[in-house]
Amino acid sequence: MLGIQDAARQLGVTMRTLRFYEDKGLIAPQRVGTTRIYSRREMGRMQLILRGKRLGFSIREIAEFLDLYDVDPEHHEQVRKLKAKVGERIAGLHRQKRAIEQTLEELLSIERQALAWLEGSPVRPVDGKDPERD
Repeated sequence: MLGIQDAARQLGVTMRTLRFYEDKGLIAPQRVGTTRIYSRREMGRMQLILRGKRLGFSIREIAEFLDLYDVDPEHHEQVRKLKAKVGERIAGLHRQKRAIEQTLEELLSIERQALAWLEGSPVRPVDGKDPERD
C-alpha cells in the first residue's frame, strides 16, 4: 500500500497524472479520509496504462483492455483484443515509417540540390540524368 507521492515516484509520473487516470476511471485507489492509497492492483493497472500510452494506444483502448482484464479471468478475450489492436498499431507504424522515409529522401534531395547550387555546380535532377546531355 502506497500513498500518492510514493506511488507517483515509483511509477515515474506526477501526482497529477495519477489523479487524471483516476478521474478517467482507469484506476480506483482506496481512500482513507482524503488520502489515496494505491494497492498492488492499482500499481499494476498504472503500469499497464503507462505501457499502453508509450505504445501509442488511446485512453479508450487502454480502458477496454483493463475492462476485459476484470471480466475475463482467463484473459483469452483480452489477449485476442490486444493482438488485434497491436496488429493495427504495427500496420499504422509501418505506414508512418514509409511516409517518413519518402519525406527524408525528398528532403535529402532538396538539400543536395541546394548545396550544389550554392557551390555553383549545375543542379542534377533526382534521377541523376543531365537534361542538357540527354
